[in-house]
Amino acid sequence: MKYTVITGASSGIGYETAKVLAKKGKSLVLVARRTDELEKLRDEVKALAPDSDVILRSVDLTESVNVHELYDSLKDLDIETWINNAGFGDFDNVKDVSVPKVEKMLRLNIEALTVLTSRYVHDYHDVEGTTVLNVSSGGGYRIVPNAVTYCATKFYVSAYTEGLAQELKNSGAKLQAKVLAPAATETEFADRSRGEAGFDYSKNVAKYHTAAEMATFLDQLLNSDQIVGIVNAEDYSFELRGPLFTYVGANK
Repeated sequence: MKYTVITGASSGIGYETAKVLAKKGKSLVLVARRTDELEKLRDEVKALAPDSDVILRSVDLTESVNVHELYDSLKDLDIETWINNAGFGDFDNVKDVSVPKVEKMLRLNIEALTVLTSRYVHDYHDVEGTTVLNVSSGGGYRIVPNAVTYCATKFYVSAYTEGLAQELKNSGAKLQAKVLAPAATETEFADRSRGEAGFDYSKNVAKYHTAAEMATFLDQLLNSDQIVGIVNAEDYSFELRGPLFTYVGANK
């Protein structure tokens, strides 16, 4: 049995992606901090796809030791797709940031993603039909006011994943790497970034996607030959693209 791992599965894009993939008969490993939300999602997935196996892992990936423990706990599974979706933002000027919050954001958005990607690439580099997909942001390609530090973490995700995709292609690897760059999406992201609940997208954001819409875009990226799936910042259309950053060895 082959599995798809989704981190940050307890809400938003990760939650909806699990349901999209379950409808396609995928078995899932769902990873997040909140056990109750994971159990709720498991029940929804089993209702949609009774034959899909669903494994839950309740873990806080802002703690470095938990990242390795998570990966080690899944070593016996055949993992065809690894989706690093877990992450959070911060809406503050740099002079006003909470340093402890920023430290956690760096560990989750950058460190955990890099460790999990690196270990997956090491184990699945030459396995046909495998993919690692990292969720970045439109803020990983353009800097958003009051979110400089968050955008910097996502620039890392975008550049790292695009570079990895090129590296894998140039080395003849069977594994593929892809990066998804959503724009404003109706999830818990705004609440956690602002540090308070109750953000209403319909009243505060001119254009946005639902998490369910972004999950369908993620699935389109998974099933395409392209490396980047990005929401156009002007008209909010979804585009499948080749790499957007310069890779020096691309033409060799």
